[in-house]
Amino acid sequence: MADPVQSDIADQLGGIARHWGLLLAFGIISVIVGVLVLIWPGRTLVVVAVLFGIQLIVVGIFEFVAAFGVDESGGRRVLYALLGVLSIIVGVYALRHTLITLAALALLLGIYWIVYGFIELFRGISDRTIPSRGWVITLGILSIIAGFIVLVYPSISLVTLAIVLGFWLIIYGIMEVVMAFRLRSVASSSARLAAA
Repeated sequence: MADPVQSDIADQLGGIARHWGLLLAFGIISVIVGVLVLIWPGRTLVVVAVLFGIQLIVVGIFEFVAAFGVDESGGRRVLYALLGVLSIIVGVYALRHTLITLAALALLLGIYWIVYGFIELFRGISDRTIPSRGWVITLGILSIIAGFIVLVYPSISLVTLAIVLGFWLIIYGIMEVVMAFRLRSVASSSARLAAA
């Protein structure tokens, strides 16, 4: 007769590990995008700036339309309308001045990498039970280093930043693929455990 607690744990582990395919797909996509960034760093930067500008314009349009569609007070409607107009103006500016947009995005990316790296490092050091703990700690350290490189050397060219981003995506994607296969082995082990 199987222990009910052991069976519940096995079911929970199996439920989490069954989604290893999503992690694998995300890892493969990250590697492909990283390779494309390394092949065309200049074009990649322009595409990123243009997509950012388009996103701001679309968000601004939705905010402006929402200002007249929400059942709110007049003050909130004005706030939504102002946010929409501001987003559209910044989006158009981002499309017209891609180099300034890229410099701002580089700064934000450096800050993001540092914060993300510290979170991953803390998670890897504090939780001894997470799978692939060494990978998590390594990923955190690499993220912190990449973030500091971007922030400490502001004169670094944007193409160099794109190359760093390309290598980062490839390394991150490979780590995700490795973790996906580890999750797959956990799924098979938990399925055997649940059947026992």
